[in-house]
Formats: sequence, structure tokens, C-alpha cells
Amino acid sequence: MRVTQEQMRENRRRILAAASRLYRDKGYDAVGVAEVMKAAGLTHGGFYGHFASKEDLMAQAIAQAATEVAGRGGDLPAFVATYLSPAHRDDAADGCPMAALAADVRHRPAAARAAMTTGICAQIDRLTEAVPDAADRRREAIGTYAALIGALILARAVDDPALSDEILDETRAWMAPGA
Repeated sequence: MRVTQEQMRENRRRILAAASRLYRDKGYDAVGVAEVMKAAGLTHGGFYGHFASKEDLMAQAIAQAATEVAGRGGDLPAFVATYLSPAHRDDAADGCPMAALAADVRHRPAAARAAMTTGICAQIDRLTEAVPDAADRRREAIGTYAALIGALILARAVDDPALSDEILDETRAWMAPGA
């Protein structure tokens, strides 16, 4: 039975969604093509009809995840509160792809790095519009984004739940003095 173009697009969307979640949750090296295809509800054999390689899939999954995440949030205080929440910390699979994959991407080919760069630039641009009036809004946006990602990475890395919560709480408080 021949697959329609519409079904091909839907299959591709499912593969990208599954890969994005799995890579953020487990890391690129821990996830094989067979696992991605199974999570997408498809057979392994169909993979190469959509992607040239696992590296190609990673680049496109990062781009897809960055697009999804860029649409989240509202005003800056609400975004910071959501980003630095225990719920976000505990749900890497559906969370920020930059925090989950940044360290891994530096070892990947140019396409994955380019997708990460595009996603980071989009978030910085979004934050530049959201930061309160500042002498240098872009600098403020970059510092804010770096603090958010760094705090989330550290909160996920430690094995002490109280310290993890403290990292999130204190970074949130530091970013919103007087709030």
C-alpha cells in the first residue's frame, strides 16, 4: 500500500516529536534509531525515507523542539517562574532543548550546531523584546537566558533535592529582586 504525502508528513512529524523527547530525556548517544521509530509507532525500515542519518534526525529534532519551546511563556516574570520551576526541572523530555542538549551538541556535526544556534538566537530575540527597559536590552536578554539555562542544568545535575530546589529558588529570586 502506497503512503500518501499527507501520511508521510504526519509520520515525519511523529518521528521528530519522538526523537526530540527521547534525546532531551536520555541524551543523543543513549537513543537509537529503532527506539525513536518504535516511540513514533513506526517500523525501523521507514527511517531512511525521512532522514539521511541519525545526525540529520538530531539536527531536525532540535530545530523542531526549539520552535515548539519558543512559543511558550508570556511575560518575562511568568516565563522565568515557569522555566525555573521544579516541574520544568523534572520534565527534561518536554522541556528546554537547549538546557537538555547543549553540552551534547558541541560534539555533533555542523547541522546540529546550526539548529541549536538558530534556536538560541530565537530565544535571545524573544527575550530582548521581553526584558524591561535597560540600557542594553540584548545584553540583558543574553544574561537572563544564560542564567536560566545554567540554573536549570545545575538543578538537574545535583543529587541533593534540597540543593536543586535552592538553585531554582535563589536564581529566580536573584533575577527578580523585590518581587
